[in-house]
Amino acid sequence: MLEVGWYSTKLFLKGKLLRNPFYFIRQVALATTVGALILIAMAQIETTLLLPIIISSLATGIAMPFLLKDIKLK
Repeated sequence: MLEVGWYSTKLFLKGKLLRNPFYFIRQVALATTVGALILIAMAQIETTLLLPIIISSLATGIAMPFLLKDIKLK
């Protein structure tokens, strides 16, 4: 399992894994931005920082499969 992950990482870093890497970067940046905005907005609430981190992480993790469903591999 680790060998497959390492091989995929090497291909990704060489630029040979994705057909359209700019689409991938744009979608990941979009999900990261949404997660950061949720975190910043919820951090304004007078609670511990644990709750906003959990909720923003869940929102970003739930959004990723929907944003990355059209990724084409070589």
